[in-house]
Amino acid sequence: MGAGDVSLLLRGSCPSPAVPRRGAQEPTGVTRSCPAAPQPRSPAAQLRPRPALRPRSARASALFQDGRRRLCDRPGHVGAVAQGVAAAPAAIVPSRAPSRGGGRPVSRSPSGHGDGQGRGARGRGGAWRRVGAAAAAALSAMRRGSGDREPAAGREAERVGLDAGAAGEPEREAPEEPREERAPGRPRAAREGDASAVPPPPQPARARGLRLHREAAGKGRGCGRSSGNPADELRPPRPVTVDSSKARTSLGALKISIRQLRWKEFPFGRRLPCDIYWHGVSFHDNDIFSGQVNKFPGMTEMVRKITLSRAVRIMQNLFPEEYNFYPRSWILPDEFQLFVAQVRMVKDGDPSWKPTFIVKPDGGCQGDGIYLIKDPSDIRLAGTLQSRPAVVQEYICKPLLIDKLKFDIRLYVLLKSLDPLEIYIAKDGLSRFCTEPYQEPSPKNLHHVFMHLTNYSLNIHSGNFVHSDSTSTGSKRTFSSILCRLSSKGVDIKKVWSDIISLVIKTVIALTPELKVFYQSDIPAGRPGPTCFQILGFDILLMKNLKPILLEVNANPSMRIEHEQELSPGVFENVPSLVDEEVKVAVIRDTLRLMDPLKNKREKQSQPHKKPLAGKEGPSDCEPAGASDTNPNPEAHLPSICLKQVFPKYAKQFNYLRLVDRMANLFIRFLGIKGSMKLGPTGFRTFIRNCKLSSSSLSMAAVDILYIDITRRWNSMTLDQRDSGMCLQAFVEAFFYLAQRKFKMLPLHEQVASLVDLCEYHLSLLDERRLVCGRSSRAGGRAPGSSTPQGATRSAEQADGHPPCCTDSARKSSGPRRALS
Repeated sequence: MGAGDVSLLLRGSCPSPAVPRRGAQEPTGVTRSCPAAPQPRSPAAQLRPRPALRPRSARASALFQDGRRRLCDRPGHVGAVAQGVAAAPAAIVPSRAPSRGGGRPVSRSPSGHGDGQGRGARGRGGAWRRVGAAAAAALSAMRRGSGDREPAAGREAERVGLDAGAAGEPEREAPEEPREERAPGRPRAAREGDASAVPPPPQPARARGLRLHREAAGKGRGCGRSSGNPADELRPPRPVTVDSSKARTSLGALKISIRQLRWKEFPFGRRLPCDIYWHGVSFHDNDIFSGQVNKFPGMTEMVRKITLSRAVRIMQNLFPEEYNFYPRSWILPDEFQLFVAQVRMVKDGDPSWKPTFIVKPDGGCQGDGIYLIKDPSDIRLAGTLQSRPAVVQEYICKPLLIDKLKFDIRLYVLLKSLDPLEIYIAKDGLSRFCTEPYQEPSPKNLHHVFMHLTNYSLNIHSGNFVHSDSTSTGSKRTFSSILCRLSSKGVDIKKVWSDIISLVIKTVIALTPELKVFYQSDIPAGRPGPTCFQILGFDILLMKNLKPILLEVNANPSMRIEHEQELSPGVFENVPSLVDEEVKVAVIRDTLRLMDPLKNKREKQSQPHKKPLAGKEGPSDCEPAGASDTNPNPEAHLPSICLKQVFPKYAKQFNYLRLVDRMANLFIRFLGIKGSMKLGPTGFRTFIRNCKLSSSSLSMAAVDILYIDITRRWNSMTLDQRDSGMCLQAFVEAFFYLAQRKFKMLPLHEQVASLVDLCEYHLSLLDERRLVCGRSSRAGGRAPGSSTPQGATRSAEQADGHPPCCTDSARKSSGPRRALS
């Protein structure tokens, strides 16, 4: 039966007037519209069709709703109400129900004049709500054009109830449904199909058909509501959030960079996590568990002058020719006697040698505490070195001069990642000039700091310091202007850049091993923590022959884009520096661009526009008009990135230098406790045993003695006595000793490389055995012929058809390793 059939049926039959119940009271506030009670009709008259009722007023409709709820709450009543099917709003006919006493059926008046109305309206409408929900579901199916017979028994009963009620015949008595129990005074939430909810106003058939057509058309498109919709992907992603509350001196350049990138800055922090945290000094922040931080843990300690000298010295012992860009250094006071003895020995061999040395405090910055000496006896030993250790280096007496002035180069290097190692170098830097013409050191000019020291913080106090808005003049210029000037004199600029890039990569390779130890200590594997990156400042000096010399590395290079200008004696004012802004803003902005956490998402959104689907000449129906214009390249307004990747781009040329990095991986493997930075005696013995380094000439007792001697010496040299154990540099010394004992006829770097390959090979075999044993235990038993771990390994090799997993270097040198071991 369709919706039209139900409408005709309801229009063709109307109920008889209600018969007042005996003893019922009139509800409060209800006034009868007729003075006399209606007369009952005969059964024949009840079957006679009557015309549809005229529309009621709003007051009558409200009264009818209350009466309808009271009527349908009676036990055994089953009916269905067709709301909104008929065109006339008043053609709604309630079905009849037998009275409580079992007499003839009693019909309620649709105008709401029957008695007992107030009682039905006061809360007995549970059955009506259930019936109304079923009727609404049935009529919804008929509206969608379903003309098939309803298979469900419940819907068939509803249809029979409608027919019986419309014909004026009594319905079959249904079992009474239990009422809903609810707490008094608590309103029940309206549900779909509830008769207690206010029904929507009925609409004419034409208007209703147009509305249903529009709804069906909207559901067919569904372009803006589906989750995997192309229109949702075209929406621009949220801006990247940056926490700049701890930026300090780099805040000015950072604000300009964020504004150019159109990101969102939080200068006072944020309760919710940010994408990037920009710190001015140190990494340590216990409140950061996600995102990215512009500091590596341990970087400040690693680039201190003593630590940097030790790290480079290890590489100089392995590769002396590759690391000759760093001046020979001695650590004071620990190596003072060694320094005196070596200087005396060189002077005895070459009496004409008159060296100059420069003393740099370990924790000094901005030129504080630096001085020059001609003889070891000139070192200031009176209490200074005990409280403030220092490094003494050979002074470069013949630097490259421009306008008769000594200068150095500040290059900015981005360490994007440690594992895998990623290094970027800025294409431009700063050149900082001295303010007095240079002369070679002599006892008369050793104290002229404005002649020998290029530190900006020192020379700015000179009366000869020149502030210039030009990039090619003044006491601070861009490095690109220096290269242009050298190029005009016929200098091979590509060779200079190549040497500088090699210096930077080799220095970072020397720093990486201990940085890994710091990183796993602060952010152990498996624990939440941020990812790190950092901008480093490399101070490089060009010699007269254009060879670059590394002076120092700064973990926190100054990113200020203004300088102090003295207006009157003692009165200073911050004045913008165009040279600083041009270089530093570009470095920070492009660092943020490389670390952009939403970059992949934006690239994914731009792919459909770059590669349209085949067979579609125009935009699809789901794609809004002008969609290609709504998602332009967000970096189209920015210049090209000023940071150039140098590693892993040139990894093939420098990977052979990463021996200490491989030793650090072994060291971290045997640390045992997460977050520890020192290797205990048990871990060292386990390393010797697993790598099979003990022999008849090197017993485990000798191993213990070796551990105690080296650990005690290194602990006496370090200032940090909180943890006891073997540090990484002590482990490297012990590793060198073991390599020299095992491979005696090779150079040191080949001895170390052979021992590293041997250790990695044995550890890979051990890992393979554990993996096979784990698989066999999960499978419930071992394969045939694998009664021992070695047999299990052989069976795994035969089953898989390849040797056990090991590193590339171990696989390449497996032949000579077996012969040597």
